[in-house]
Amino acid sequence: MKLFQLMFKRETVVPMLALTFSSVVSVVLVIGRIVFLHNTHYAFLIWNLFLAWMPMVFALLAREHQREGATPGWRFFAFGAAWLLFFPNAPYIFTDVIHLTRYYSNFYVDLVLILISALTGMVLGFLSLYLMQSVVRRMAGELMSWVFIVAVAFLSGFGIFFGRILRLNSWDILMPWKLFHTVGAWAAQSSAYSGSVLFSLLFAAFLIVTYLMLYALTHLSPSQFNSVPTAK
Repeated sequence: MKLFQLMFKRETVVPMLALTFSSVVSVVLVIGRIVFLHNTHYAFLIWNLFLAWMPMVFALLAREHQREGATPGWRFFAFGAAWLLFFPNAPYIFTDVIHLTRYYSNFYVDLVLILISALTGMVLGFLSLYLMQSVVRRMAGELMSWVFIVAVAFLSGFGIFFGRILRLNSWDILMPWKLFHTVGAWAAQSSAYSGSVLFSLLFAAFLIVTYLMLYALTHLSPSQFNSVPTAK
């Protein structure tokens, strides 16, 4: 109940309602595809969308446990670490377009299906990132909040690489033997470094550029569009 109260506070109620609606539409479309075609090829989108909601949950909890002027407690750092761990799941859905090279019923129908889920996940992630940036800004100032954005983007680029290429999941941190084995096998291949770094840097650039565009849109002033030009 408290989580729903945090999600639908006055300052977040509009984007939360929009993202909830978008998520419901995505799930309904995926279920409709399953029922109509009698296959579950794209059922993974529902799970990926659920994971994309997790950063939002942890960002809201972290912000709730960091009051202005108060020293951050262990709960704040725990929720912040969980947010960072799950954040790459939000933009990760864009990589699901790779499935269009393997199977699809109608290319453009399935493309739209993936893009709706991916856009929903992306905005969920960026809204959680915006909330975390506001916390960092409050704690360390404007400059450090943008350093935080860049650092998160680069870490997320590697997170997406680990998820898509190495097939690791956020919860694999609970299975360190699998994590060490997979990453160790990858690290042993010297030829893999250049490709993995390029992949990660490109996704980091994608995240930074997209976030900047959405950030700029949130700072439009409605008054400049509502004013009526005077006749000359």
